[in-house]
Amino acid sequence: MPISNSSPGATPRPTPPSITRCSSAAPARASASTSPTWAVANSPPRSGWWTTRPPATTYRGNTRSRFHAARPGLRQPRRSATALLPRTHRRRRGGGACMEQRGGVRMILQALNRYYERSENLPREGWVCRGVDYVVVLDERGACVNLEALGEQKKGKTIPSERLVTAIGKQAMKHTNSGKDANLLWDNASFVFGTGNKGATKLASFIDTLQAWLGELQDSGVTAVRRFCLHLQSHPEAAGELIEHFRVKEDFEKRDPVLIFRLVSDMENVHQRPAVRAAYELALAATRTQANLRGNCLVTGQTDVPLAPNESVIKGVWNGQPAGCNIVSFNARAFESYGKRERNGENAPVSVQASFAYTTALNHLLASAQRIQIGDSSTVFWAEETHELEDLFGDVMRDDSARHVDAVRALYSAVESGKFAVGKLDTRFHVLGLAPNAARISVRFWETATAADLARRIKQHFDDIDVVHADYEPEHLSLFRLLTGIALLSKADNIPPNLGGEVMRAILEGLPYPATLLNLAVSRCRAEQKPTYARAAAIKACLNRSIRFRHSPEKEFAPMLDPANTNPAYRLGRLFAALEKVQEDASPGLNATIRDRYYGAASSTPAAVFPTLLRLSKHHLGKLSPGLVISRERLIGEVMDGFDAATFPPRSLPLPDQARFALGYYQQRQAFFTKSESRTQEQNP
Repeated sequence: MPISNSSPGATPRPTPPSITRCSSAAPARASASTSPTWAVANSPPRSGWWTTRPPATTYRGNTRSRFHAARPGLRQPRRSATALLPRTHRRRRGGGACMEQRGGVRMILQALNRYYERSENLPREGWVCRGVDYVVVLDERGACVNLEALGEQKKGKTIPSERLVTAIGKQAMKHTNSGKDANLLWDNASFVFGTGNKGATKLASFIDTLQAWLGELQDSGVTAVRRFCLHLQSHPEAAGELIEHFRVKEDFEKRDPVLIFRLVSDMENVHQRPAVRAAYELALAATRTQANLRGNCLVTGQTDVPLAPNESVIKGVWNGQPAGCNIVSFNARAFESYGKRERNGENAPVSVQASFAYTTALNHLLASAQRIQIGDSSTVFWAEETHELEDLFGDVMRDDSARHVDAVRALYSAVESGKFAVGKLDTRFHVLGLAPNAARISVRFWETATAADLARRIKQHFDDIDVVHADYEPEHLSLFRLLTGIALLSKADNIPPNLGGEVMRAILEGLPYPATLLNLAVSRCRAEQKPTYARAAAIKACLNRSIRFRHSPEKEFAPMLDPANTNPAYRLGRLFAALEKVQEDASPGLNATIRDRYYGAASSTPAAVFPTLLRLSKHHLGKLSPGLVISRERLIGEVMDGFDAATFPPRSLPLPDQARFALGYYQQRQAFFTKSESRTQEQNP
C-alpha cells in the first residue's frame, strides 16, 4: 500500500504508478554517484530493465527475494569486477566482450568444484593432505617405542612429508585460539603431547575427539592411542621425558610439529587401518545426515543439503597469512544478510561437500605446477579436462629461458596447425588470480575461454611484444621480464601491485594493455636515459593495441626499424639515434654521449634541444672520413625528409609521442648494430 506524504486534513495526492527497481545496464565506468534508475510498471519495457519483481528463492525458514539488496529507497551498488554468484550480464571497460558472455557463465567456485570431481589424485571428502613431521610408534599397550622423523632437510629447513589424514572440520587446516578443536588421530605436538600454552586443554580435546568419533570402535590401534594419551594426561611430565629421550627437544622448541600414530607391528598408520577408515567414514556420513544447518547450495544447486558453517582456509597465496585465508567470509554485520547474524553458513549457503571440494581443489592448484606468480597475484589455471595447454600456459608465463622458448614455439605450432597434442580446441580453460587482503583473499582477475581462443590471444601478445633485440637477449620475453624491465631498478618488488593482474587480463581477453604499462615504460626510459629491450617491447605492444582498438589510420609499428614510418615522434627518435651515432664515430670511447645529457629533454621538449644537437653534429661530421660522412649525412637527410619544415622541431611531445620517440630511437640503434655485424661477416667470411 503506497504511503501518502500528505499531512492530516489535507487533500491526499493521487497515488503514483507502481514502480519496480531496475538493474541498470550502464557500462562499468559509470560514476558511483549516478542517480538510481526506476522503471514504471505500466510503461513499455526497455532493454536491461525489469518490468516485474524477480522471483523469490526460498531458504530454510525464510522466504526472501533473490535480489534482496535492491530494497526500495536504497541504491543498489555497482558490483565489483569479479562476482562469485551468477548474474545475467557483465560488461568491462575497453569495449571488449567478456569471456563469460561468449562461453556462458562459469563461476569460480563451480569451476573449482568440477575440477575436483574430475581429478582422481585429490583426497575425498573427509580427508586432506597435510605435511607430517613425526610418526609416534606405539606398541599395543600404548607405550611409545620410537619417534620417527619424516621431514626432509632442504636449504637448512625441514620440509614435512605430505600424508593423507582425517579432516573432521576447519581445524584440519587452521586451529582457533580456544585449544578445543583437536583433529582425529593426528595433530600438532601441543595437542598430542599436551605441551606448550593450553597444553592440558589441547590434550583433553584430543582425547575427547577420539572418544566422540571412534569411542565404540574395538580396534587395537585406536586403543593404543587412547592409552598413550590418557597416560600423558595423568603424567604430564612423561611428554618432556619422551622428547628428551628421542633427542628432539630443540626441534619441538622451535616449532609445533605435526604427529601421526602407527603400531609397531603395522605398515600403515593408525588412521589408515581398514577398520578405522570404515568407522570414521560411517561417522562422517552420520554427521551429514544429522546436520542442523541445511539449505540450498549456491554452487551445485542441490536443495536441502547440509551447509558448511565456515569455509576451510586457503593456503599458498603469496604474502598471505601462513595459517591460511578465506575466499568467502563475513567479518562485519554490514556484510551479513538480515536475520543471519552469527550464522555465516546461511549468508552464503554452500554445501559441506561443495565447500570441501572447491577448497581442496584450490589448495591443490596453489601447491602444484599449475600456479605462477604474476606481480602480487598468485595465479592458478586449469582446464575442464586433461589438456596440453595446462602444461604450456605455465611454461609460457614463467621466467625459465629453455622451457619458456620451447613452450612458446609449441603454442605457435598449436595455433597455426589448429590442434593440440592433448585436448580439444573447444575445451574451457580457466585462469584465476588471487591476492592477500588481511585474513581474506581478494580476486584480482577471473578469466575463462576456450583453449583455442586463449591460445590465439597469448600468441597475439607475443606478436605484439616482438621487437628486434641483441642475440644474447631472450627470443621471447616472459611476463616477469616484461614487468621487471619497466620497474624501478628492475626489481620485482617495485612492480605496482595491480599491474600484473591488469596486464594478464589484457592478454587473456585480448584487450588494450593498461595505461600504467606505457607510462612506466616511458618514465623508466627518461629516468635512466635509455630504452631497453623490455621497455621497447612494452611500448610497441601498447601502441599497436591502442591503434588496433581505436581503428586509427596510423600504421602499426613493426618489430624492426621501419624507414617508411612517417610519424614525426618516431622519426625524431631515429634522428636522435643518428646524431648520437655521428658523435660516437667522431669520438670513439666516449664515457657519455648526447643520450646521457639530452635524452629526457629531446623526448619531451624537442624544440629546446634539437637545434643545438644539429649544430654539434656538423662539428662531429668534420672529424669523420669522407665515405662515413656521406653515409651519415644520407641517413640524417633521409630522416629529416619526413618532417614538415613549418613545425620542426615540435615544442613538446605528449606521452604517446614520447613512447614513439623511444621506440624509434631503440630500433634505429639496433639497426646500426645489425649493419655492423653484417659488414663484419662479409669482411670475414
